Amino acid sequence: MMLTMNQVKNKSAPYLLGLHPVVLTAATLLIERSYTRGVPILITQGLRTIVEQNALYAQGRTKPGSIVTNARGGESYHNYGLAVDFALLLPDGKSVSWDMNRDGNRDHTADWQEVVCQGKALGLEWGGDWTSFKDYSHFQLTFGLTITQLCAGSRPSPSAVEAANRIINQEENQIVEKEVIAVVKVNGVKIADGFLDNGITYVPVRILAEALGAQVGYDSTTKTVEITARAK
Repeated sequence: MMLTMNQVKNKSAPYLLGLHPVVLTAATLLIERSYTRGVPILITQGLRTIVEQNALYAQGRTKPGSIVTNARGGESYHNYGLAVDFALLLPDGKSVSWDMNRDGNRDHTADWQEVVCQGKALGLEWGGDWTSFKDYSHFQLTFGLTITQLCAGSRPSPSAVEAANRIINQEENQIVEKEVIAVVKVNGVKIADGFLDNGITYVPVRILAEALGAQVGYDSTTKTVEITARAK
């Protein structure tokens, strides 16, 4: 059965500890808004200590493995609680995927890009937009500070924090104005937050069908969604 939003959020909870409050808010909203679009995600990394960063930097250099970062300890926004990494949470609720072409909710848009769009709308910078080293799992909120400034002891100013909060609040207010959230339950168990529009509740068909024990298929030729009930 599809995990509820709270179950999905709880899986990311350990990786949200120590984040800057604004980054925490943005990451939490990213989880929620991705889920309501049928794309559950897992935050796989948040705050990373200097020791952990140095160990990661050594991978592929002085330790076995492939190179995954060009940042030494103190040179990553993760080290200051200003960045998170994510992965797609698969239907079994345990496995994750970094497949950027996966379309688990069958809406003809890659799940990864749907998450990226939500992150950018919240004011987060995406590592996939970098011109040199690409980090497609990475989001960060720099508050206008460089790594050099952070290493020297600078921290987000009140005005920068306020500006970041305005972006998040503005985005949320626009959504609230357009959509009224309705809790959707199956047999008393919440499966999703649906959207009310003129008395009609909208919820991702895959989430609802799988909660009812059915399978969902999509025929791209006829553009038909087919729901098949499992034999009892």
